[in-house]
Amino acid sequence: MGRLARLLDRPRPRLSSLRTTFAVSFAVVTAAVTVLVGILSYNSAARLVRVDQQSVFTQVVQDVRDEVRRYHLMPADFTSSRPGHELVRPNRTNVQVLGAHGEIVDHGAPPLPVTAGDKSVAAAATAGRTVEYKDVQVEGDVYRIATVALGSGHGAVQVAQEFSDTEDLLHALQQRTLILMVAVVVAAGLCGWWLARRITRRLVILTSAAEGVARTRRLGVEVPVTGYDEVGRLGRSFDRMLGRLAQSEEDQRRLVQDAGHELRTPLTSLRTNISLLRRIDELPPATREELVADLTQEARELTDLVNELVDLAAGQSDTEPVQRVDVADIAWDVAGLARRRSGRDIVVRSSGDTTIQGRPGMLQRAISNLVENATKFDREGKAPIEIAVAGPARPGMVRVEVLDRGPGIAAGDLIRVFDRFYRAADARSLPGSGLGLSIVREVALAHGGAPFAFRREGGGSVIGFTAGAERGHRDRGGPAAGSHGPGRDRGRGV
Repeated sequence: MGRLARLLDRPRPRLSSLRTTFAVSFAVVTAAVTVLVGILSYNSAARLVRVDQQSVFTQVVQDVRDEVRRYHLMPADFTSSRPGHELVRPNRTNVQVLGAHGEIVDHGAPPLPVTAGDKSVAAAATAGRTVEYKDVQVEGDVYRIATVALGSGHGAVQVAQEFSDTEDLLHALQQRTLILMVAVVVAAGLCGWWLARRITRRLVILTSAAEGVARTRRLGVEVPVTGYDEVGRLGRSFDRMLGRLAQSEEDQRRLVQDAGHELRTPLTSLRTNISLLRRIDELPPATREELVADLTQEARELTDLVNELVDLAAGQSDTEPVQRVDVADIAWDVAGLARRRSGRDIVVRSSGDTTIQGRPGMLQRAISNLVENATKFDREGKAPIEIAVAGPARPGMVRVEVLDRGPGIAAGDLIRVFDRFYRAADARSLPGSGLGLSIVREVALAHGGAPFAFRREGGGSVIGFTAGAERGHRDRGGPAAGSHGPGRDRGRGV
């Protein structure tokens, strides 16, 4: 809990900056793409328009040259009053006719300038001789002019095409492109801001929940995050994490409370007996022996209780590596150790495939607790204690049972014997802490199974558990299906 609080209390960037960064990044990328596409589009359009205008002008000049070479034409043949003059006066083309000495016979609209080069072409003897001028200013407009000789010194025809209107059109297109690019960038920024707000809204909720947990230290907080994308998965994972932390905190609290309650009895007895040690010289020898024996017994029970608390806490950890284990082999090892300790006859029966993915130390502890429980409640029994391992009880599950011929379990105790520190009325005079079967339950749940206990036909008890894949390698399963008697999902405390 303290570590979680420290992680949540660390300084971190505000989500508003993330939203701004996302929106700005979206706008910048859109602006870069828009500018690039706009420049390329404008350049391509301008090039196509200019090439088209140039090709039209070149074709007009070539047509005039072909006409003057093919026919013996005079300046009067190109005047605007001449029928058919439109053949060399296409749309948006200005034509001006020069005489033999370069004088203007028919003015263009507007009149075109006549240079020495034009006069030289007008006096040329070869028909079709041409001179061209680019970017000529005529009354504030830009023209391209070509002067074509009529031949035999009869004059020349000037053909001009205005290019300034094309440039004006391209300039207007450039302005509109810039306006469109600005509009697209602004729209992209607004869209990015809206999208960033929509995406980060659930992150804001998640952050508020995390800050609330860090501030109040209350883990039982539901995270209101929906959706099935990464943010939704993060919210559900965070909600599950808080749930598990809350459950872990509750388990620790109950364990501490239960342990404190159980430790009071032996500690009180020890304190009472220790106070009597101050007057041990005044006590008769029999009372001394009884006092020492009582101290030894209390110390032993206190040691056993502490050891089982440690085992219970260790059973909840995931430090032991998961591996492929044969539960039947573990049962054989436990039986051999129990024979040496108790002198009882322990029989192991196995059937089917008894291998699972699990933690061998935890499984061995669970089976050992079951066998110790059986030997304790069946001290005077002559029949052997049986360990039955069968698999699969259901797909991927193994069933472990320990059968004894003791006094059995009272019907009222069947539903509580796997609770921590619970001890049946007829077991309170026997040594033990009531944690042994609680450890069995933790091991079974950790391996995707469940504990069970029921009365055995003919007398005695059957206590055991089911286990499959270790939780974390496979989704945790519910209690094992099937039952041999009432109350098989519970058992009796050691």
